Amino acid sequence: MTTVAQNQGEEAQLLQTIEMFEVIAQSQPNDCQSLEILKEAYTKMGREEDVINTSKRIAQAYMQSGQLSSAILEYETVLQRRPDDADVQAALKQIEDKANNVAVQSAGVEAAAVPVSQSDTAGFRKKAHTATTEIDDGHKTMRKIFVESKIISAGDFDLCWRTVDLTAAASDVVEPFIHALAEKKILAVEKSLKLLADKSRAAFLPLEKYDVDIDLTRGFSAEVCRRWCVLPFDRMSKSILVATANPFNQQAVKDLAEATTHRLLWYLAPPADLISNLRIAFR
Repeated sequence: MTTVAQNQGEEAQLLQTIEMFEVIAQSQPNDCQSLEILKEAYTKMGREEDVINTSKRIAQAYMQSGQLSSAILEYETVLQRRPDDADVQAALKQIEDKANNVAVQSAGVEAAAVPVSQSDTAGFRKKAHTATTEIDDGHKTMRKIFVESKIISAGDFDLCWRTVDLTAAASDVVEPFIHALAEKKILAVEKSLKLLADKSRAAFLPLEKYDVDIDLTRGFSAEVCRRWCVLPFDRMSKSILVATANPFNQQAVKDLAEATTHRLLWYLAPPADLISNLRIAFR
């Protein structure tokens, strides 16, 4: 089979990916991007039954979020493999009934939802390109989460937040905000990570258990990775997996996206693991 891993090294990496993302998908069952990575890994391993089951989980996640068109497309990929799958046929019938009801009650609601999302994305991109005096490094959102929610004081926030100087070269990794909080014994990293995972809905990935692709990391700008403490750590098909300790840093997203045509999938990781891996990659 051409989809099966071709050598032991690739197989070991795929098995590790599967183990890691099965845990993520179990804790966050509607995280479509993690399920997509799982499906891709199962496909490369030739695990047909797992591919089918994961496709169904992806479609169900799309249904729960109201993305009926995406759910239909995912179910149709299952039918290409198993035309007589009764569960999928029943699910498609359910979607059809739901879509008909929506059409009757408020015509065009779902169709209008897609342009809104695309418009928002385009707006963010335009803002990122046109801003000259201000960058969106997540400062406002992080302050709202930590200070306005009375997790820490405004003074502690200002003490630990490091404003990045874009005119100066980053000779070493700029330590993330939540790392500084922990170093100064203001808030434990575990509590910060849980708070950020809840607020951002980003999946948490225990990076110390993952075999980071350092060569992939080195394919990106050391300056960008150090400045924002972001770690591209693996590639899966047309996606690159990136770890961060600040899921609200839109400038980091922009800077990395400019360096690749691949889709970036972001995960939340402990800052100490980010720092150590980045220092290994860019010595």
